[in-house]
Amino acid sequence: MSVARTAFARSLRQAPCSRRSVNPSLPLIRSFTKPTSAAMSAEDEEKHRAKYEKHRVEVDPKLAGIDESFQFTEPKKWDKDPGHDVVGAGHGRHNKRTLASLSMDGKVCVVTGAARGLGNMMARTFVESGANAVALIDLNKKDAEEAAKDLVDWFVKHGEAKEGEIQAVGYGCDVANEQSVKDTFASIEKDFGGKIDCMVSAAGIVENFVAHEYPSEKVKKLLDINVMGSWYCALEAAKRMPEGGSVILVGSMSGSIVNVPQPQTPYNFSKAAVRHMARSLAVEWAKQGIRVNCLAPGYTLTNLTKVILDNNPVLRDEWLHRIPMGRLADPSDLKGAIVLLGSDSSKYITGSEITVDGGYVCL
Repeated sequence: MSVARTAFARSLRQAPCSRRSVNPSLPLIRSFTKPTSAAMSAEDEEKHRAKYEKHRVEVDPKLAGIDESFQFTEPKKWDKDPGHDVVGAGHGRHNKRTLASLSMDGKVCVVTGAARGLGNMMARTFVESGANAVALIDLNKKDAEEAAKDLVDWFVKHGEAKEGEIQAVGYGCDVANEQSVKDTFASIEKDFGGKIDCMVSAAGIVENFVAHEYPSEKVKKLLDINVMGSWYCALEAAKRMPEGGSVILVGSMSGSIVNVPQPQTPYNFSKAAVRHMARSLAVEWAKQGIRVNCLAPGYTLTNLTKVILDNNPVLRDEWLHRIPMGRLADPSDLKGAIVLLGSDSSKYITGSEITVDGGYVCL
């Protein structure tokens, strides 16, 4: 044994190491006080137990159960409805004083699932906030091209832009196919001068079946679109952000709660995966100046939601009575969050999730 270790051992033997050595009168084992009264008799115990029995009941939960009769399959065709309002209060460019860092001026924005619904609204919102370069991606190239044309025509018609001021291009892309995503982002790079500043992954599907009746091929398709589609697009966008940028993955409140009464387990865990994907990439890419965040909408009145509720009118009230604000979100309710995350106002926000759900996840 070394001299140092010998000296250390000697110091331990000499040092007081127990409560008894400090004060020998203190017991080593704590003594507990005796009960102030004797234990109840068996008869009294039974009487007290009986008082609780009336509350020991079991019910079929009305608010926390799954309705196994509910099923929903992704529509094969869509009408021309963009899935959100394009006129009225809150639409169009804002010309009064506002925070400069909220402007999207000069930024190249890419949005998937942009032919309709939330993706279409987000693409238009970037233009409202100053962006003049927007790529709209959707599965059907014709739908994406029409959405891009409609976007430009709307802003010109309403005096919000001059002819030729906005460059909006539609691209057909299967986000579940890695090569399709690579090819599409290569085209975007060529068409928009080589860089991307903001990418929103909004493409996604939802279907409803109870777990044991959910066809495996449908689960795989859902995961390929919702999870792998987000992954492929995030990777390709990040390659084209040499000076940093913003990647926004559209998740859902379903990534952190379980929706009822409709059964949708695969959708829920797909959005949980997107949520954690955003956090993980945020850490990995932070030093590159690439921010990655998740936007988690609640029940939002898009054309997809309208189709679901048209087929299941009772479901609307089931949802409404679980939302503290008592209404479904309008797509425009997400505008502030998407501009915040896409603009320089969020330059120190990464790995975060913004939930826009009227308070649903609070309960």
